[in-house]
Amino acid sequence: MVLCVNNVQISVERSRIVHGMDCQLAAGELLMLLGPNGAGKSTLLKAISGDLPYIGNVMLSGRELGYWRPERLARQRAVMPQRVDVNFPLTVEEVVQLGRRPGAARRGSDPAVDRLMNELDIAHLKHRLVPGLSGGEQQRLQLARVLAQIIDSPGDRLLLLDECTSALDPAHQQLVLDLVRRLAKEEGVAVLAVVHDLNLAAQFADRLLLMKAGHLVQEGSAWEVLTPDLLETVYGFAARVVELEEGYPMVVPRRSGLSGTYTAPWNPSCRQAS
Repeated sequence: MVLCVNNVQISVERSRIVHGMDCQLAAGELLMLLGPNGAGKSTLLKAISGDLPYIGNVMLSGRELGYWRPERLARQRAVMPQRVDVNFPLTVEEVVQLGRRPGAARRGSDPAVDRLMNELDIAHLKHRLVPGLSGGEQQRLQLARVLAQIIDSPGDRLLLLDECTSALDPAHQQLVLDLVRRLAKEEGVAVLAVVHDLNLAAQFADRLLLMKAGHLVQEGSAWEVLTPDLLETVYGFAARVVELEEGYPMVVPRRSGLSGTYTAPWNPSCRQAS
């Protein structure tokens, strides 16, 4: 396994945010983390990234995260947080080059950088200054920078993405997630992504993890996780789930709105078996 998370507990300002989280991620797998606002998704991702202290074990390629040398870790694990502000007058190409590890970036053209800019539809912006880009353009730029960090590294590679499609239009959401899935399937990158769009998760993920109030509620395929009962329990809205001709489910919220159960406490003992 590329990533093993065992009984991870995370507290922020003396408040327990994540309670005993477990998950595993293999090479070539795209795992998506779902849950309402405040469920602990981003907090968990920050701990796996090494940005928050935790109790428990986070193992990358069989080695505890804290024992990795920073320069080696940077070659194997790349992180895209929810928000990255670049206020310096750098060009798009220069920012993508920032992701290249020492020795990989060269003066002039870099094939890996050119490839990523083309695949993420920002090659035509390569000479534009970053502060003048739209939110969606900046988000695709930051993904290119993050991917440049590990795109040609040897060995296991882990990609952590926190809402990498939140600012994108539908066409670019498809483009980005298609690229991420191809990197997983064709190049063996292990991907853990936090998303809010349930239907994008159903379309692209190999497995889903559903969280509420810092607990794992359910893990499994889209059909096992995106059920009307679980959606009402976790999100507090009524929905029906229909099968598309492509074979994956689509969540259709009912117009009646919130069911009124959103604020009800969730009992971890009620977790459904996978």
